[in-house]
Amino acid sequence: MTPTELTGVVAEHIAAVNAEDTDAIVATFAPDAYVNDVRREFTGAAAIRRWVAKEVTGDHLRIDVRKVLDHHGDTIVRGAYDGAFDKSALDGELVLTNYFSVRDGKIASLVVIRNQPAEY
Repeated sequence: MTPTELTGVVAEHIAAVNAEDTDAIVATFAPDAYVNDVRREFTGAAAIRRWVAKEVTGDHLRIDVRKVLDHHGDTIVRGAYDGAFDKSALDGELVLTNYFSVRDGKIASLVVIRNQPAEY
């Protein structure tokens, strides 16, 4: 994995999330894209729009990008999340890893995971 800068549609996506712009976020996805957010799948523009409206802009998410990696053309973004969601079970900041696959200038897939450090 190669460290890189946030560019292209992934940079547009993060900026749109931080601007709480539902239309701009949805516009970063391909029409048949899918999102897997914490083991829940959303497929297609209509489902992704509902997810964005409820859990992204609806929760006023902000992503503080900590690390960006290129892995065989896919972009991995680690970021600290903040917003108006329930934080009572957190032991500190919420850091999530976003795995973006981009095709033809649009996000074809996004997988969001709260990774845990490996024991070995």
